[in-house]
Amino acid sequence: MSTAPKSLMTEEQYLSFERASEIRHEFLRGEIFAMAGATESHNLASGNLFVAVQVALRDKPCRAYTHDMRVLAPRSRSYMYPDIVVACPPIEFQDGKRDTLLNPQVVVEVLSPSTASYDRGTKFDLYLQSESLRQYVLVNQDEPRVMSYTRQSDGVAWLMMPLSGLEAVLEFPTLGLSVPLSEIYRNVEFPPQLTPEELQAQLDALRS
Repeated sequence: MSTAPKSLMTEEQYLSFERASEIRHEFLRGEIFAMAGATESHNLASGNLFVAVQVALRDKPCRAYTHDMRVLAPRSRSYMYPDIVVACPPIEFQDGKRDTLLNPQVVVEVLSPSTASYDRGTKFDLYLQSESLRQYVLVNQDEPRVMSYTRQSDGVAWLMMPLSGLEAVLEFPTLGLSVPLSEIYRNVEFPPQLTPEELQAQLDALRS
């Protein structure tokens, strides 16, 4: 049995649809994908980090935006919604609606089980299409662990910096600010960690 071809949207159709929609959708190669709801841990980690960055930028020209600001990947003409995005002057928008950012400098994604692989792979590749991007940060919501990727001075290489534990500090070198992980994870309740015996029992159950 043949399958019906997918019905793809044009970029213009997507923008018209999205601006009238009550929920957010990302747009990739003509397809739209509804954004799933977030857990409490996701909301707390994202909100804590956004507030810390916004306060630190209060007297600076750069601006921080929450998850409602779209970012355009210019080559593929795809649209994504980062959890946090920072842009610096001259801040560029796609049109007079000022709801689609063209020159992100820092992008932050809080990982969810259903989107972690996408955020680490395809979505990172899409953000890389913006030559303005200088830092990409992935925040784990289930444990105090952050991965920061910073573009080096040659514009090609990226420095990967893993951070773990509440005593670690996340640096934003291009913004001239830092945020302790203890602040990012304020009030976040982590799931209990499995003991080695419990982990082995789960592995044995999967093998049986």
